Amino acid sequence: MQITGHKNFKIVVSLALINDADEILLSKRPKNKHLAGFWEFPGGKVETGEFPEIALIREIREELNININNKCIAPLSFSEFSYKEFQLLLLLYVCRRWEGEPKSMENNEIMWVKPNMLRKFKMPPADDALIFCIQDLFS
Repeated sequence: MQITGHKNFKIVVSLALINDADEILLSKRPKNKHLAGFWEFPGGKVETGEFPEIALIREIREELNININNKCIAPLSFSEFSYKEFQLLLLLYVCRRWEGEPKSMENNEIMWVKPNMLRKFKMPPADDALIFCIQDLFS
């Protein structure tokens, strides 16, 4: 795959936020966005010139109103997917420590899910490809 000069190439960061009960937080995509109604790992687009970890910290604060820092996040895996409109590189991080109580700031549904139940949720292909990596953490 060649991405150089691809005008519709997006780098997106996502987070497997894991609570003390070993559950993962999922967020339902809003009705007005691409793949509305699908469940996903929270996160968002990396802006031009922004480091992925900084983008993740910013996106999680904006979406869930919690604070994470780069000492408490670790890269876990990535996936690539060619959507009709754009090429996506999705970077997945994992985090077990944060400040605050996760709350949707975009009025979309959020839910804590056991890793073995992740396949029960309709997820975008790029997120779905990462489920095995997350489940491996708990095996």
